[in-house]
Amino acid sequence: MTDLTLYHNPRCSKSRGALEILEARGLAPSIVRYLESPPSAAELRALLGKLGLGARQLLRTGEDEYRELNLADNGLSDEQLIDAMSKHPKLIERPILVVGDKAVIGRPPEKVLELLP
Repeated sequence: MTDLTLYHNPRCSKSRGALEILEARGLAPSIVRYLESPPSAAELRALLGKLGLGARQLLRTGEDEYRELNLADNGLSDEQLIDAMSKHPKLIERPILVVGDKAVIGRPPEKVLELLP
């Protein structure tokens, strides 16, 4: 199978649930603790391409930074949103499983099964 990468926050129950699902199937994904090692803007663009989403769809709207940075403003471009996420990784939805050239947000955690054979 292609390498698996999980963008993971161990404090998040959904993220832990997705990892448990993968491990229960004998899979050991590479773990990216994105809060400790935030993805660059280029990495986020690549991730969005694999997800097939626009930047706004990757934003966590309940975070304080979302309000503080006025990210609800629909006039902001994808590049501005990507820049905000790269500087404030708490804004990135999680968990994200990447398998080859595809990715999925694991909300609910069972969504990670969509990318498994």
